[in-house]
Amino acid sequence: MDIRRLEEFLTVLDTGSVSKAAERLGIAQPALSQSLARLERELGVRLFQRSRRGAEPTAAARQIAEDVRSGVSRIANALDAAQAIARGRAGVLRVGLVSSALIDILPRGLRALREHAPGVRVVLREMSNAEQAQALSRGEIDVALAHTPVALTGVMQEKVLMRERLVAAVPADLGPGREDRVSMAEIARAGLVMFPHSQLPTFYESVMDTFRKAGLDAEVVQEANRTLTVLACVAAGCGIALLPSWIRSLDFKGVRYCEVADGARLPRFDVSAIWPKRSVPGLADAFVRACETP
Repeated sequence: MDIRRLEEFLTVLDTGSVSKAAERLGIAQPALSQSLARLERELGVRLFQRSRRGAEPTAAARQIAEDVRSGVSRIANALDAAQAIARGRAGVLRVGLVSSALIDILPRGLRALREHAPGVRVVLREMSNAEQAQALSRGEIDVALAHTPVALTGVMQEKVLMRERLVAAVPADLGPGREDRVSMAEIARAGLVMFPHSQLPTFYESVMDTFRKAGLDAEVVQEANRTLTVLACVAAGCGIALLPSWIRSLDFKGVRYCEVADGARLPRFDVSAIWPKRSVPGLADAFVRACETP
């Protein structure tokens, strides 16, 4: 049934006149009369009795009026919601993220998204790189904020959002007289606390290769798959971690942060947005745009 005919029925009911309803709707009176007649044929009941006073609703019309009004309102709301989703201004967006995205990228993206698309509900899941890659391939998340490079399946697009140099997270009681700098040789002697190879294989190998090329025999003495766990291991004196420079914003008891004096060749720590490539841009595309540095 055409929703337009139901809206015309309600307008005639509200105005009490076919001519007044036609004027309000901006259509010709004969066209409105024909539309009402078609609606009556579809329903199998008479809706209005014509009189000098106008259009009197029948008992059937009065009986169905509120249900029709409610239904029209719901359909209109559904259409508005569908159009908002199509414009990327409503819907549900599932975001996977690593801890590095929490400091700057995610707050910026959420703030911009709330301003421009307040109807979007965002579901956040903190996950490792490997977990995000699997979730993307299974369609369990719509966009990943992950360390790159990362092995992926499917046709994806990628946007680098953050590229940071590495600093050393050092046990607070190690070398108390040197608060600001540590050498790669000192790091090698203390041992490395690292994310697992399976989680960040390219980063892991790049760090170890940098030590080898510097003539240093560095050993990974402890692996941990979350940033706070890495810091806890450092605070416990397990070794030294190489982390992105944003880590300085976290005050973690038992840990101090140092520049790596001779670490110019160490790899950078990237965070990128990764999301499926679609023929028509959607919520994920809008969110990634919001996450980009203004």
